[in-house]
Amino acid sequence: MSRSFLLGLTGNIASGKSTVLGMLAERGAATIDADRVYHDLIGAHSPLWSVLIQRFGTGIVASDRAIDRRALARIVFDDPSALADLDRITHPAVVAELRRRVGLMTAPLVVVDAVKLIESGFGSECDAVWLVTSRPDQQIARLVARNGMTREEAEDRVAAQPPLAPKLPFVDLVIANDGSLPATHEQVDRALDALTLRARV
Repeated sequence: MSRSFLLGLTGNIASGKSTVLGMLAERGAATIDADRVYHDLIGAHSPLWSVLIQRFGTGIVASDRAIDRRALARIVFDDPSALADLDRITHPAVVAELRRRVGLMTAPLVVVDAVKLIESGFGSECDAVWLVTSRPDQQIARLVARNGMTREEAEDRVAAQPPLAPKLPFVDLVIANDGSLPATHEQVDRALDALTLRARV
């Protein structure tokens, strides 16, 4: 049996990766959300949970003992060295779990959605990488509506995102999610059809 074609999906916060991921799932792709993997790995009293508390303190622990991700975000987005530490701590664990889950998949197409797909090194393990982009004003509006942030919080979060230019050499396709939903769907369908043909060669 041939192995799955592994597609990496990336883009900055609130760019519409989940929307594109859903469209791919509708076409039969098996999907893995790296953010959910990360959430699973930082459950109360897990090894990663303990290391994060050692580094960032008990202020990131919520009343239910789970990691308060908004509290952690406030720390790392104000401190580049703290963000680097967070990446150093979490990337190896998340990548290892992604590899494990991908290895269990049997679908012809497996899609991994990850903000730090390229930065973590996992992008190099993918057969193709798609980058989803969106205008900053759209990202801000989505964060306010989806995450309950204030506009100021959303603007700060979007401004703190890394530039897209360094990702482009590692990307096979850019999906511009700054128009209508049907327009995004058309891009995804066209790209997926081309990907299917490529995988058969």
